[in-house]
Amino acid sequence: MEQDSSNDEEIRQILSLKKIAVIGMSKHGQKAAHYVPKYLSENGFDITPVNPTTDEILGKKCYSSILDIEDEIDIVDVFRPSDKVLPIIKEAIKKKPKVIWLQEGIHNQEAEEIARKAGIKVVFNRCMLAEHQRLCN
Repeated sequence: MEQDSSNDEEIRQILSLKKIAVIGMSKHGQKAAHYVPKYLSENGFDITPVNPTTDEILGKKCYSSILDIEDEIDIVDVFRPSDKVLPIIKEAIKKKPKVIWLQEGIHNQEAEEIARKAGIKVVFNRCMLAEHQRLCN
């Protein structure tokens, strides 16, 4: 699967943003949708979990929808299958994030194009944990 065309400096700039809504964050520690945002939280990022099946993850209030979050969001980090991304992106755009980051293995051209047309930077098929370790440590 291809990746977005961001260079290392662009990824570093994105990783300097700190307020992240994690769509599809898991309460199960062995899943990437749990340990990646946990790592980010432990490395200075302000994580807001979004998962309609639970009330709390990592001691943080969990929201059913990104639209329920009152605070501003810099990055929407998505852990959902590629074919489920379009409605998520349509909702996320309403929060006016600077970046939508589709985790490793996630790519949806239609959703990505909608986000770009709304002026939002899109990263796809990349792991935030791996990119942070590669570029910021």
